[in-house]
Amino acid sequence: MNFATKVIALIAALGGFVGSAFGHGFAGERFFPPTITTDDPFAADELAFPTVSYFKNPAGDGAPASREIDGSFEFDKLIVPHLSLGVSEGYSWIHPTGESHQNGFQNLSLNVKYELLVDGPHEFIVSVGVEADVGGTGSKSIDRDSFSTFTPTVYFGKGFGDLPKSLEWMKPVAVTGTVGQEFPTSAGAPNALDWGVAVEYQISYLRQHVAALNWPAPFKDMIPLVEISGSTTENRGPSTTTGTVNPGVLFEMKYFQVGVEALIPMNRDSGENVGAVIQVWWFLDDIEPKLFGKPLFFGE
Repeated sequence: MNFATKVIALIAALGGFVGSAFGHGFAGERFFPPTITTDDPFAADELAFPTVSYFKNPAGDGAPASREIDGSFEFDKLIVPHLSLGVSEGYSWIHPTGESHQNGFQNLSLNVKYELLVDGPHEFIVSVGVEADVGGTGSKSIDRDSFSTFTPTVYFGKGFGDLPKSLEWMKPVAVTGTVGQEFPTSAGAPNALDWGVAVEYQISYLRQHVAALNWPAPFKDMIPLVEISGSTTENRGPSTTTGTVNPGVLFEMKYFQVGVEALIPMNRDSGENVGAVIQVWWFLDDIEPKLFGKPLFFGE
């Protein structure tokens, strides 16, 4: 048995301690949906296509303000139990004020995620992973970074279905979030702390576990939420925090999810104009269970 095979076997063995179900997004009775601007904590077979956002970037570092439209996709695949690999790519259309349009591909992004702990009775999950922005793979026309950045990340999710009956109307609340530390390969680029949190109120959970509401589709399965996503530079210059506050709603269907959010700058450094984002997630394990929803190796 070579070294790579031993590593895969060890990961698979560890996966046995956190359960045998490989379906997307469940910890006990709680379904954690994929959110738009902060990554969800589950390793699963999923496809986000398309994600389209519009935002006005503030002027800074000698560059003029600009209007930007981004379109992207993300594909995640289970490799061994509770461990997934993902790839994402985007294309940007940028119109700087007083200048000609610029457009091109963003840098390719890769990620690996491992579900470290899933506690079903308490609707709790913790995962760890690494995200890599591969420098130089995007288009020079949009000033993509020529260096790579690696971001070890912790992902978490907590549902509040274990609250006492006196607080039953709070049981549909769920929180997910991420904390990651950027390590650029360029000596001149700053390290940064990336962070995000999503607070949701799940109508489907309300109907199934609290009150038998007879709401029509698509409202019976909607999830109002607020996401906050930001980044704080830590060195090689003044510390600056930028990010957005994103109120919106997700609509859950059997095979896909549609989400839409506003992008509201959290401070002046983040801009002065409100943007928007829309995203469709495809639940591949429900669409084609013979091909997806189970690991490539050591699956049942």
